[in-house]
Amino acid sequence: MIENTDNQDNQKEGRIVQVNIEEQMKTAYIDYSMSVIVGRALPDARDGFKPVHRRVLFGMNELGNTHNKPYKKSARVVGDVMGKYHPHGDASVYDTMVRMAQPWSLRYLLIDGQGNFGSIDGDMPAAMRYTEVRLQKIAEAMLDDLDKETVDFTLNFDDTLEEPVVLPTRIPNLLANGASGIAVGMATNIMPHNLSELVDGLHAMIDNKDITIDELIKHVKAPDFPTGGIIYGFEGVKQGFETGRGRVVVRGKINSETTKAGKEKLIIYELPYQINKAVLHQKIAQLVNDKVIEGISDVRDESDRDGMRLVIDLKREAIPNVIINQLYKYSELQTSYGINNVVLVKGRPRVMNLKELLAEFVEFRHEVVTRRTQYELREAEKKAHILAGYLIALDHLDEVIALIRNSSTPEIAREGLMTSFGLSEIQAKAILELRLQRLTGMERDKIREEYEDIMKLIGRLKEILGDEGLRMQIIKDELAEVKKKFGDERRTEIQYLAAEMRIEDIIAEEDVVITISHLGYIKRTSAYDYRQQKRGGRGAIGGKTRDTDYIEHLFVASTHHTMLFFTEKGRCYWLKVYEIPEGEKQSKGRAIQNLITIPSDDKIRAIIDIKDLGDKDFINNHYIVLCTRNGIIKKTLLEEFSRPRQNGVNAITVNEGDQLLEAKLTNGNSEIMMAIRSGRAIRFPEKTVRDTGRGAIGVRGIEVDNEKDEVVGMICVDKEDKTRTVLVVSEKGFGKRTDIEEYRITNRGGKGVKTISVTEKTGPLIAILDVTETNDLMITCKSGITIRMAIADIREAGRATQGVRLIRMDDSDEIAAVARLDEQEEEVELLAEGEATENEGEGTGDDSGDAPAAETPETDTEA
Repeated sequence: MIENTDNQDNQKEGRIVQVNIEEQMKTAYIDYSMSVIVGRALPDARDGFKPVHRRVLFGMNELGNTHNKPYKKSARVVGDVMGKYHPHGDASVYDTMVRMAQPWSLRYLLIDGQGNFGSIDGDMPAAMRYTEVRLQKIAEAMLDDLDKETVDFTLNFDDTLEEPVVLPTRIPNLLANGASGIAVGMATNIMPHNLSELVDGLHAMIDNKDITIDELIKHVKAPDFPTGGIIYGFEGVKQGFETGRGRVVVRGKINSETTKAGKEKLIIYELPYQINKAVLHQKIAQLVNDKVIEGISDVRDESDRDGMRLVIDLKREAIPNVIINQLYKYSELQTSYGINNVVLVKGRPRVMNLKELLAEFVEFRHEVVTRRTQYELREAEKKAHILAGYLIALDHLDEVIALIRNSSTPEIAREGLMTSFGLSEIQAKAILELRLQRLTGMERDKIREEYEDIMKLIGRLKEILGDEGLRMQIIKDELAEVKKKFGDERRTEIQYLAAEMRIEDIIAEEDVVITISHLGYIKRTSAYDYRQQKRGGRGAIGGKTRDTDYIEHLFVASTHHTMLFFTEKGRCYWLKVYEIPEGEKQSKGRAIQNLITIPSDDKIRAIIDIKDLGDKDFINNHYIVLCTRNGIIKKTLLEEFSRPRQNGVNAITVNEGDQLLEAKLTNGNSEIMMAIRSGRAIRFPEKTVRDTGRGAIGVRGIEVDNEKDEVVGMICVDKEDKTRTVLVVSEKGFGKRTDIEEYRITNRGGKGVKTISVTEKTGPLIAILDVTETNDLMITCKSGITIRMAIADIREAGRATQGVRLIRMDDSDEIAAVARLDEQEEEVELLAEGEATENEGEGTGDDSGDAPAAETPETDTEA
């Protein structure tokens, strides 16, 4: 208990009132906490400002410190705001001004600062006596119509001046610039957003009051930070939009560059919001010193006035993609922010979702437009009243002049006018103050025109006040003007996670050609970029490569599918087709190590296209069949490859001196054929290969006689499918189709039978494919030349023949890759510009004038 001696009456009477200390503290603390919540820490839902921000902008406006006037010293503005409206320390006012002038702190700057206002490295701003400020245009748009009684005013702290309770902003500032603050028992953290997107969302809300959050998200896509970056994952953002509370993960942006010496380096050029660049620089250096991240040789800051540039030099053996992931994991290059939309609504704190926040702004703007229109109507009616008095006086000009001349005092004249002509006191006073020049003929006409115009305006204003639809249209028009003046492009990218992305809504489904070069460069190109040619044609450039590089793998898949990449060391990696960078047909592509974490001494050997790894029935009834160059074969259930891992998994244990060659997807009911370089092939049922785990070695599939011989390919054909034939291609461009039944079924592990007659003219066997007449064939040479032809143009021949010429090549050239296209395309694509000149006289042999007819096929010869 404590003694309360504050009451003077009690003191006079000598009485002491005992009060419970717990209740006294509780009451006092609640009063204090509400003062902090309402008067300091939380923004208003209407204009998005805390009192200090509002007072700074209002004080600068009262000083006439607008964008088209000279700068004023920050100290003068701070003193004015502090002395008139904000009775707190000068540091709180100046810190607020500084933040509103920093381009890395605010999405849309409200103050135009001149001088040192700090840096993203955490440098302090100069003292207020050195810096100068003035309002930005967008801040003035938040103060428009303040003089038209659009908002309520309240007395300042000493009751000598008035300040606005809220600013009549046309900008949805709460969501555009965001807000953060810690009150007593609660906090707020509202993310900044893109103004153009907010205007689109407000338009949609005005047009449809019952709009859903999902429909609003089509317009207001996600937060948009002043420092850019990448929003990594959308689920937390969506939760924040729906409930007012969520979590957004933001990553910095990194580019990789290669120096002339061939060394890789990473460039960080955008940071997550509110991350200190200098601290991040020190953190990365510390991670390198502590050997948490290995593979970095140097970190330096090359930022200048042209932009941010934090450079990380990599060691030669380092894999860029691995280093990037480690930076995201261990440093502030990836940061999460909690969305907590706590705002003041009619003086009370509330958690609000996206729709409620936008609705609150629309309601506020409707109130502002209504009050502004009412004010303009009152002023117009006052003006019309005076003009009506002028018109009466002009109609009786001689009598009015005589009455005024004969009056001894202005009061007598005013009374005379009111009595004689039925004028009001206001009209009579205005007539007495009328300048003589207004009585000329021209001026009298102007008064009549002005009266007619003001009556039209009054009619329009009354129409607006009587029609809510018109008021809403005014709000939309003003918002459209805001978007035109101040709207800009989104700075922060949105990167959806695979689990939450509705790919069909974002990426068009189309067939693409995926090419991988010998040195490991990958790209995807639309299948239509490759025109079909006749057998024996010369082909077209399929990709620009280095002198020592050539296209080694060529594959066709849908953009919605998942690719399984198998390397020669027996590892499996996953990649969505849409994640493969798109390139022109003649471009080199991107190093595959930047996309998946393949060691530098390993390379892609086989690719499998899977439509949906989440389809349980499919993955439990299909198998991956693998074969090696030394003739080993292995079968594993697809389900074991259905859980992608960043660093890949072991698909097969490869013996020393051997390499994984091929991987095929089967349904368990196929027949397997393997072919070797010397021209032999073997056919046996898939069921003779039992399925094993991913780490197994496998069993012998075909016997390889000597060290120079090796397996060149494997096909898996459904034994019920009678439409498929076996296509073999030799190194010098010869090939043929043969009925699969010409290859007798033998035991697994045998020598097989002849599949092509290998001569010096044909060169050794290099590919075996299973095809139908509806397929196309695509052949790529080491020189980069690519040809596409219809399988139907290649006639069937016996096992022991050498086949026909499929492509004409230079003597020094060889075939690098052969691929089957599952659907024949129309001949609608022409060669890229300049390509026809490069390959003039070589091509389709049709009547289009591209080239003369293709070479006549050579006669089949028996072995």
